Amino acid sequence: MKHGIYLKEVGQKIKTIRMRKKISLLKLSAICGTCACNLSHIENARKNPRLLTLKGIADALEVDVKDLL
Repeated sequence: MKHGIYLKEVGQKIKTIRMRKKISLLKLSAICGTCACNLSHIENARKNPRLLTLKGIADALEVDVKDLL
């Protein structure tokens, strides 16, 4: 399924930025208001995030949504 490639890319970008900024999954979840389990599923391409979820993650990581896409 081609959509899986996009989910992997988005998840990897989120994880890379989060780790570069030394933010734990739990801390990011607290900042953006999404549970850590949900963030883990997004980072590992097991869940397709909604646009508003991506916006919250981007804001918490202090990047533009386009940086996650």
